Amino acid sequence: MTSPTLTTLLLLLAAYLLGSLSGSLLLGRLRGVDIRQHGSGNAGGTNALRTQGWKFALGTVLVDVGKGVLAAWLALRFGGGEAWLPYAAAAAAILGHVYPVFHGFRGGKGAGTLVGALLVAWPVSVVVLIGAWLLVLTATGYVGLSTILAGAALVPFALLTDAPASRLVFAVGVALFLAYTHRSNIARLRAGTESRFERVRIWARLVRGRA
Repeated sequence: MTSPTLTTLLLLLAAYLLGSLSGSLLLGRLRGVDIRQHGSGNAGGTNALRTQGWKFALGTVLVDVGKGVLAAWLALRFGGGEAWLPYAAAAAAILGHVYPVFHGFRGGKGAGTLVGALLVAWPVSVVVLIGAWLLVLTATGYVGLSTILAGAALVPFALLTDAPASRLVFAVGVALFLAYTHRSNIARLRAGTESRFERVRIWARLVRGRA
């Protein structure tokens, strides 16, 4: 019989390895392209969309979200009822996505994998996460800023819902880690050189229309 400690370690290792399966880089191999050599150099969905088109980006997002779902589900199913383990597995999968062992430790920024893991570990938070992301995106047009603030929104949501310690720690950790993985976006925002999706800035168009 496998000991609980060994089971936990195996689940966390599996989560990290799942996270290391980068959607954009796996699909890129089929196309003969490494998107880390294009656009922003990031292996996430936004750069996939900008450099390879929406179909490639959709495939990237599906893989990245799916591996988060699977990592958290495995921890929930085989973790012996440990409430903290799905969050630890989610963190391991996100870490694998950002630092993938199969791709030279150069991956994406973790948002897609986070969404997938939350769908299993904390489903209602996905509404808050995506709602905050859409609100900021349609107001500013900045994807990176939207992701940072969406991650940060998990912290007050956890506090307002009297979340258990493991959930609150995860929310704080995610908020800080997303800010870290988007540090280049923050630098470009401060320099005024961050790319912006003008077409999605519906609030700005509404304000101009009323002026």
